[in-house]
Amino acid sequence: MTERIRIGIDLGGTKIEGLALDGRGVEIARMRIATPQHDYAATVRAIAAVVQELERRVGGGAREAASVGVGIPGTIVRATGLVKNANSTWLNGQTLERDLAAALARPVRCANDANCLAVSEATDGAAAGAGLVFAVILGTGCGGGISVNGAVRVGPNGVSGEWGHNPLPWATPEELPGPECYCGQRGCIETWISGTGLARDHLRMTGKQLSGPEIVAAAAGGDGAAEASIVRLEDRAGRALASVVNLLDPDVIVIGGGLSKLDRLYAHLPALIARHLFGGGELATPVLKAKHGDASGVRGAAWLWPA
Repeated sequence: MTERIRIGIDLGGTKIEGLALDGRGVEIARMRIATPQHDYAATVRAIAAVVQELERRVGGGAREAASVGVGIPGTIVRATGLVKNANSTWLNGQTLERDLAAALARPVRCANDANCLAVSEATDGAAAGAGLVFAVILGTGCGGGISVNGAVRVGPNGVSGEWGHNPLPWATPEELPGPECYCGQRGCIETWISGTGLARDHLRMTGKQLSGPEIVAAAAGGDGAAEASIVRLEDRAGRALASVVNLLDPDVIVIGGGLSKLDRLYAHLPALIARHLFGGGELATPVLKAKHGDASGVRGAAWLWPA
């Protein structure tokens, strides 16, 4: 019996990444192309082309058609099949899962990219075997996803884990009402503890326009103002994650995205989270860096289909 290949697709705002896993979860092919900008039909065609090319590379003609999972920067409303909340706005209101299934002549499963991170890390990553995993993407934005026993938690509103669009908890007077967010609200967690939020906060406090990576590098080089910006980021992340622990009490918190490379987070966040835990005490939940790094989202998309 020929083993079935799993293909995962990570649909980003600027790139589409695909990989193929064998039956043991070992990567056997990978590729990346640019995402067609503001063109929904071209995006569907591009994803289909990546799947077909990956199948060709692993000898698809001699195998059963691969399963396909797609991580998207938004969510699909199950009642309607329509994409919503995607920052790649040309996806919103489209029947992406249905259209991909038609283009590839097989069922396709789509999930939020942060949920794919959670599934990947719960399957064979930093949180392998954990029952309830809260996964965080700290990058340009601030996403969150939930995995329960290795499967995506999908609620009726399609917003499980979207902590980035709750208000920053325990906000100080100086943090109110908070920056405007693209979602239409003010003071969302995403506006404070993303890479974009870090840059905005540093500009507000210092008058200097630096990117998130530049601020991190400056802090490592002894720049006091940059260090203060990182300290504020850590404090806000601690407050934001404390609200998650008070609500979900996850077994493991996993952090991915560009800011996950900031190793000091894993030393500082447990105590910062514990400050706001109901009842006090030390944090028992480990806070870990995503094992698979930038590949976690695309691996999780492949794992949307179980063994």
